[in-house]
Amino acid sequence: MRKANELREYLTRHNHFLSENPDRLHVFVEQGSIVSTASRNLSHEYRFTLTIVVTDYAGPTDAIMLPLLAWIRIKQPELLANKDRRENAISFDVELLNHDTADVEIKLPLTERVVVRTSPDGGALVVEHVDEPADPETPTELEEVEITIPGTDPITVHVPAWPHPYE
Repeated sequence: MRKANELREYLTRHNHFLSENPDRLHVFVEQGSIVSTASRNLSHEYRFTLTIVVTDYAGPTDAIMLPLLAWIRIKQPELLANKDRRENAISFDVELLNHDTADVEIKLPLTERVVVRTSPDGGALVVEHVDEPADPETPTELEEVEITIPGTDPITVHVPAWPHPYE
């Protein structure tokens, strides 16, 4: 699963605790299904729940959630944009282990489109994992945003460059 690996890498890169302790980040693909039609090609969509577990986490929860939201805005934007989906799209559980650490579990319903085409020479089939369809309302340019969370190093993420409401 491409998105599972991408999100693992993204969270590790954008969270100081996870970059120092990558073995504390566990990613699972659960409740997966394949949706395909009876058309001539083998294109399909994976639908699954991505479960992220961070064990013995010693940091603010925002330092996980904010990079996660930035990734979702780009890779699975309808989870935030669709009012029917956003209410329950991102779920989490936290087990407080002591005063300093917790186990954090996050669940996301994701999709991953796979397009299968005949190669230009008409021979073999070529498989391509493609991004979600672009929403015409979402800017294609990304802006770099620095997030400051008290007690941690600043985090820099990239998000769609929506106009700011007060500018």
